[in-house]
Amino acid sequence: MNPRSPAPHDPVPARTPQSKLPAVGTTIFTVMSALAVEHDAVNLGQGFPDFSCDPKLIDAVTNAMQAGHNQYPPMAGVAALRERIAAKIETLYGVRYDPATEVTVTAGATQAIMTAILALVHPGDEVIVIEPVYDSYVPSILLAGGIPVAVRMTAPTADGGNFTVPWDEVAATVTPKTRLIIVNSPHNPTGSVFGAKDIEALTEIVTRHGLYLLSDEVYEHTVFDGARHESVARHPALAAHSVLISSFGKTYHVTGWKLAYAAAPAALMNEFRKVHQFNVFTVNTPMQHAVAAYMENPAPYLGLAAFYEAKRDYFLAGLRGTRFTPIACAGTYFQLARYSAVDTGSSPLGESDFCQWLTREAKVAAIPVSAFYQEPRESGVIRFCFAKTEATLDRALARLARL
Repeated sequence: MNPRSPAPHDPVPARTPQSKLPAVGTTIFTVMSALAVEHDAVNLGQGFPDFSCDPKLIDAVTNAMQAGHNQYPPMAGVAALRERIAAKIETLYGVRYDPATEVTVTAGATQAIMTAILALVHPGDEVIVIEPVYDSYVPSILLAGGIPVAVRMTAPTADGGNFTVPWDEVAATVTPKTRLIIVNSPHNPTGSVFGAKDIEALTEIVTRHGLYLLSDEVYEHTVFDGARHESVARHPALAAHSVLISSFGKTYHVTGWKLAYAAAPAALMNEFRKVHQFNVFTVNTPMQHAVAAYMENPAPYLGLAAFYEAKRDYFLAGLRGTRFTPIACAGTYFQLARYSAVDTGSSPLGESDFCQWLTREAKVAAIPVSAFYQEPRESGVIRFCFAKTEATLDRALARLARL
């Protein structure tokens, strides 16, 4: 007797994907940049320069490609570049990271941030973030199975002040489940910069509880008014617990190259590299060789603070001739401003609606600071990017002055 043929089955429909980030949509930067294009607006929203990098850097990439540096480099990055990074950190901050075991070149700072979080955070771990917070931190924590715990910065109450971190609240937020704190100085979006008291408070919290620290220092070379950048690398007690991240894209005006690095003690870097090798494995070769050669001259990054401070002052002078009220900017290339005195011809608008109105009506794009909070928060503050040519800033300021 022949075995019975299997009964036919109807096709099983494809499963509906269950999102790991159900609350995450398109980033505000993408939304506002698209709106700027649609309305032919001056884009002071997304944080990228509209001017070219040093032609010598382009030449260095060409030379690297012509020299045959077009295949996979070492997983951790080209050795010459890691040597330059370690030497720069040692010269500026007085600590030596071993380029062989403690420095890794990454595909931009966002990749470095996610890699560090995936390496250090386990499911159920709590991670303290300081709001307003750069938009990649929280999704990375969630993808690692961690629990983001937000502490809000204190907004300035007087003209000339800036946002500050309430360290007593940060300390009170630590629980036995806390594993990592993420900090960012100079800070995007507020433009605030850590001082000695911030470092003292942070060190007390991290060392008392044995926490890890992720220090996002991509704007390390844009600190203004004679202040110094308080890198975690300057402070041995912090450096022992920390992954430090910086960005060549921000430093050399090449954000599209997506080239950055992480530095950490060998034990932390070992875990970082385990994730890195299966995340991107490695980073484009000719640009690594080019940046290594370009770093022989420290003048470009040593002069960056003065370069952007002049742009800040230029933009501020023009902004004071408008109805916007600027908030002090001590670093980065972002300027916050209050807009309550601007007449929109309707009832007061929330930050997102105001930025869309500004893009449509004034033809200038900005970013709502409310987008940097997990839970809705309106403070009547928006962010402009002044990493632009004077001609671009002049066009934007002329339009803002008409409001």
